[in-house]
Amino acid sequence: MEYLENVRWHGLVTCPYCGSEKTCRHVSGDRRNQRWQCQRCTKAFSATVGTIFHGTHVSLRNWFLVIALMLNAKKSVSACQIARDIGMRRPTVWSMMHRIRRAMAKDKKQRELLFGIVEADETYIGGKPRRYNEKRNQPKGGNKSKRGRGTDKTAVIGAVERNGSVVAEPIIGGKVNRIALSTFIRKYIDSAISVIMSDEFPTYRHVCRGTYHSSVNHKERYVEGSTHINTIEGFWALLKRAWYGQHHHYSRKYIDLYVSEACYKYNARHKGSMFHETIALMVGA
Repeated sequence: MEYLENVRWHGLVTCPYCGSEKTCRHVSGDRRNQRWQCQRCTKAFSATVGTIFHGTHVSLRNWFLVIALMLNAKKSVSACQIARDIGMRRPTVWSMMHRIRRAMAKDKKQRELLFGIVEADETYIGGKPRRYNEKRNQPKGGNKSKRGRGTDKTAVIGAVERNGSVVAEPIIGGKVNRIALSTFIRKYIDSAISVIMSDEFPTYRHVCRGTYHSSVNHKERYVEGSTHINTIEGFWALLKRAWYGQHHHYSRKYIDLYVSEACYKYNARHKGSMFHETIALMVGA
């Protein structure tokens, strides 16, 4: 609790209800709860008020363990694994992890416009592994399962700065078309000061009209000078390995939270104090 207070208030305790700095220790003096009293609105509070830890029956120690294990797993970790590691029920850990992912989705890095050299691409998540589809699950007649833009998997659009941040969001129940791409680019990319790089998908030429755009034809090569989308392809690899190796299924209701977790950890990869920064995000510091 003392650590949480230091991260949130930096030694200057402020009432989360009225914003007053005239506070003192609560008269109860319970060091386990460490509550404070506001002298203006007379309300009692603790450092967990207004955070994902507010009202929880799980100890802060276990919350910190779950956050640390999630951050340490580059390709994500399942709720079953964490439940075994710290001796908790899987449904409880699953609920905690989703609350943490919702807080990660509010990271400011994921709301800043990308600029410079920006790679844009889309991927598809769901279904069975490609080899299973092609060898074991073929429909009668021998037609192979559709891949890429012809599949019924959930589409995810993403963009990443070279040596910078990544943003991505799923298209729930939709297709990657001109409307979806143009909406995503306007929302996340500063087209006026950016060079957008993509694959040979023709729709990119239409939505990037009026800005600098360069594409590479993957049927011929993957790199053409400085034009490539290998950076965003590397991020897709992390996202898909989390799906294949850990979670195995993303429901359409929660897929945006899993994508947000992958984006947050990718954007925080160079931070030496990732755990401290994450706790600060959780408490709004």
